[in-house]
Amino acid sequence: MGIIAWILIGLLAGFIAKALMPGKDPGGIIITMLIGIAGGLLGGWLGKVIFGVDSIDGFFDLSTWVAAIVGSVILLALYRVLTGNKRHHRHA
Repeated sequence: MGIIAWILIGLLAGFIAKALMPGKDPGGIIITMLIGIAGGLLGGWLGKVIFGVDSIDGFFDLSTWVAAIVGSVILLALYRVLTGNKRHHRHA
């Protein structure tokens, strides 16, 4: 798969992850899209390392999409944990 396909999968996986985990994020739509792209790569890597499967078989393979969405949800949750409380403490 090419880099354009990974970017497209990541963008859609980020959108799906945001739909699965609604709420206010400290970033905007750009941050969510970047998390989706990174999450797609993370999900593919985790699928290969943990389960020993090639989770990046093709653009329309279910395993590719599941790996990308799982990776995006993981990164979105981590992002919320790391940055969520910092935003609320600025009361000057």
